Amino acid sequence: QVQLVESGGGLVQAGGSLRLSCAASGMIFSINAMGWYRQAPGSQRELVAVITSGGSTNYADSVKGRFTVSRDNAKNTVYLQMNSLKPEDTAVYYCNADIRRIGYYGEYTYWGQGTQVTVSS
Repeated sequence: QVQLVESGGGLVQAGGSLRLSCAASGMIFSINAMGWYRQAPGSQRELVAVITSGGSTNYADSVKGRFTVSRDNAKNTVYLQMNSLKPEDTAVYYCNADIRRIGYYGEYTYWGQGTQVTVSS
């Protein structure tokens, strides 16, 4: 089976920084895009950042210039460096990845369990 596990969430004061990590494990043949989403209470889940297998990135307008997404293909891990955090960044952050599994046909999207990020004023 394939599993994505996030880490790095927590409580931080406005203006501070956090670095989220998400590691994929299992019988993985390849990973295409990897990304980060977030969802605040009463809000829809929104895309925060995505990075393709070729290294192309895209960010939500609200985080441009503050967040940086990167990946380590050797470790099957995607990172989200969050700087200059604001209270409105408070949400549960989920990583996802488009993965082809060894011995299976097709590419499927997998999700992590989520990690809470809380930014205080």
